[in-house]
This record gives sequence, C-alpha cells and structure tokens, in this order.
Amino acid sequence: MSRGLNALLIAIALAVLAHPSWSAPECGRSAEDCKERRMHPDLPEPERNGRAYRVLEGEETNAYWRQQGIQFVQQKMASQLNQRQAKNVILFLGDGMGVTTTSAARNLLGGEEKALSFENFPYTGLSKTYSVDKIVPDSACTATAYLCGVKGQEGTIGVNGQVPRTDCKVMLDESTHVDSIAKWAMEAGKWAGLVTTTRVTHASPSGVYAHIAERDWENDAEVASDCGTNSGIQDIAYQLARGDVGSKLKVILGGGRKNFVDSSLESWGKRTDGLNLINEFKEASEKNAYVTTAAELEAVDVTKTDRLLGLFNDDHLEYLMATTPENSQPTLEQMTRKAIEYMSQSEQGYFLFIEGGRIDQAHHINQARMALNETVEFSKAIAAAQELTSEDDTLLVVTADHSHVFTYAGYSNRGSDIFGRTPYTAQDGKPIMVLSYANGPSYENFYDAETKERKDPTTLVTGAHDDEFPAGVPIDMDSHGGDDVPVYAHGPWAHLFTGVYEQSTIPHLMAYASCLGEGQTMCK
Repeated sequence: MSRGLNALLIAIALAVLAHPSWSAPECGRSAEDCKERRMHPDLPEPERNGRAYRVLEGEETNAYWRQQGIQFVQQKMASQLNQRQAKNVILFLGDGMGVTTTSAARNLLGGEEKALSFENFPYTGLSKTYSVDKIVPDSACTATAYLCGVKGQEGTIGVNGQVPRTDCKVMLDESTHVDSIAKWAMEAGKWAGLVTTTRVTHASPSGVYAHIAERDWENDAEVASDCGTNSGIQDIAYQLARGDVGSKLKVILGGGRKNFVDSSLESWGKRTDGLNLINEFKEASEKNAYVTTAAELEAVDVTKTDRLLGLFNDDHLEYLMATTPENSQPTLEQMTRKAIEYMSQSEQGYFLFIEGGRIDQAHHINQARMALNETVEFSKAIAAAQELTSEDDTLLVVTADHSHVFTYAGYSNRGSDIFGRTPYTAQDGKPIMVLSYANGPSYENFYDAETKERKDPTTLVTGAHDDEFPAGVPIDMDSHGGDDVPVYAHGPWAHLFTGVYEQSTIPHLMAYASCLGEGQTMCK
C-alpha cells in the first residue's frame, strides 16, 4: 500500500473520530442496492472506554439471550389462570402514553432493556381508540369508551354517539347518557373514587361521573358562554359535587379548585352562580376531609373519614420536574397510596380510577423530557398499588386513552443520551435528535423562516426540564396519534385482556371480573 494512500486513510479515520456524526457515503452499486443501503446504514461506532456502545455482561454471547428466552417460556408455562372474582378494580390511565412513550421512558430507568412496573404484568393487549366521528380521538370520548363501554363523538363525555360536540339540546335527553363502571360498582355496594394529576373536572376523570356534550364545560361560566344562562345544563364541577355519581365518590384527589368556587368569593374562582361547592362538601359532614397539601393528605386518618376531597392547585397539578421545594402538592404515588389505604376499608370492595394526566400535556407542547418523567412517576404509582393490594382479589388494568405523534428513532448507540442527537447528519448538514414530533409548537424554534433552513437542534436542547424537541409541522399544540394503545392487566381474569379489541370493551372486561353491571359477568 502506497505511503499516500496510508496518509489518506489515516486522515479519514481522524475525521470520523473527530466528528461522530455520519452522512451516507457515495454508493457505487445499482440504484436499488444503493437505496437499500441507505435504508439500513452501517453507521460508524465511536469507541468509548474500549467499547463502541454499552453492553450488559453476557449480552454478546448466545447463552445470555437463550437463557432469557427459556426463562420467559418457563414463566409463562408456570402461570395459572386466576379465575377468582375481583373484589377490587383499579384502572390506571396514562393520558397520551403510546408505545413510543413507554419505550423511550425505559431509558430514564437506566437503559432500553429496563422495564416500567406495569410492563411486567403477565397479560397485554391492544385497544383501538378511534371515536364515532374521528379517526384520531381526544381524551373525552376515549374516557366514555374505557369507562362506560360505549363510544361517542370527540369532545363529549358520558354520552353516546348521538350527541354532537357542544350541542346544547341533544345532551339534555337522558336516554343519550351512558353510565360508567364507577356507577356499576356503586350499584353493587362497592365504593368508587378517582385520582388524577390534572383538574378533577378534566376530560379523563370526568368520564367517571359526568354526562356532557363539551369537555370544556367545567364550570357554569363555560356553559353559559356556549348555551346561555338558562340552558338547563349542569357543568362538570356541579355534576361532581351534586350529581348522582359524583356526590357519592368516596375519594377525589387532583387539581382544579377554580371550577368549584364563584369568582366573587375567591379571586381564583371561575364560577358565576354564587356557589362554593368546596364549602358545601365540608359542611355536608363533619367527617368529610378536605385537604390542599401533601402534608394534610398524609395526616388524614382514613378510619375517621366519610369522604376525602383533595384539591392541590387552582388548575392542574404542576409537572413534577417543575415543582420547587416550596411546592406542597403530593406526587401521584402519594395520592395513590392514600386512596388505596382509604378504599381498602370497604368490605364489599371498590373501583378506583387513577390518571397520570400530564404525560399528555407535556407531549402537546413538545416537551419530551417532562412527558417521560411523568411516565416514570406514573409507573411508581402502579408499583405502589401492586405493593398495597393482592393479585388474589384485585384486578389492576393499565392503559392509555390515545398516543401522540412522538418519534423515537435514529440508530443511536446503546447507552447514549435519549435526549441527545443521533449519529446521523441530515442532508442539510445538521444533526438529527433521537426524540422528535411530527407536529407541534416547537417548529418555529427549530426552523429559520427567513433562511428557510433548520437550526442546529443541539443548540436548542440544552438539558432544561422544559426543553422543547423538534416538530416537523407548525401547529399550536402537537396532535394525538391514531395508533392502537397497549393494555396491561394483572390479577383476577387478567387473561381476558389479551388480543386486539375496541377501547369500549375494557369496562366490560373489568365488569366481568368483578360482577358489575347488567352485562355478562363471571357470576352469571
């Protein structure tokens, strides 16, 4: 080999090591072969600590993977179907938690090979999330599906597909109303309750107790703005305080104080009808406990409490990563523990709805770091529920209402920063991030409209908790995704949750296991 060629090869090697990003080399093959090579590139692997990527001990051997496979088969063969009646049912809802979210969140636990608590549940399925009128749904109509067992139109809650969104007349016909599994549980003598990191009147938790044609009608002022002051429509907060189901819920924990109090009574209130529904709750019984901080929640003696209401913020609870030491709100895990401690006193059992609601809201603003952190917090709450309950008599179901247009891609090396760049350099000479969105508000930050060029995303993603990640199309908020979402189940009759099915099937499966409602159950 000539001295000149040696020098050239050394120069190329030094360039690759100095610039670990990669662009496809010229291809001297046929057009089809070149296309294939670009689809599945062989990227250079920079050395770190004598190895190009993070490898767990044994991963490079046949025995490691074969033994893992054998153990999984043995685990499945040893499992027995649990066909006991479920005394208790807990439905965990990760709002906006699609498969890319759970897959990416594992990296926050230490690596892509890790597992969120619920990913170890023995049975999984997929639910189809479309609504009566939309291919891609929202959190309102999906709540009707997974809580009431009927699909409705986008934006509506607790009503069937005959009710159009924001229709002030049709929803007054009670024949269009559909009841949730919480009511079915109450009718069977069980307790019911809800926990959320959003407002307790927000779309997902409202599915437990409300019947409404517009998810935004959380207080009377919102109803009046669309339907006038004498529409006869009860707003969502009113239904929670005085409604047939809402007024009987034993535990209500979350945010959203503003929707319960008149603006003339409190500066933060949003009502206009003169009501203070929080005071009504407190005055209904001296044993009703109302709390506003984590310390107050922890101090509640559940044995001396008739009903428990915790409203920890005027609006949604803060993102955990955005809280400060002065913040007094509880975590989702703390709320879950207290709720189960309280509900476990019911001799007949209970139904409990628990939502990690801010996963969705972080995705909407393209803030992936906070979305994944909220997912990990959601996982902690589920681990707590497993610890506090028995698989003999408690069915745990974990699912999402919909996904997001959130992408996890780019051929990064094992052990690399999930929030960092990929080894790729795009055709414009700039890096590509591992995480991105198909659309959303961050577009304008990553694209220079004057030069019509992308900005270098690594100069904008700096490690802050509220970093935005690149979006491909400019819209005010990132959109939901229409892909199926996973369902994970553990406990009595969990094996029924396998397969691919309509999202509206979920409450019927829970009801079967717990002998609730008028449909088919294990007791009939």
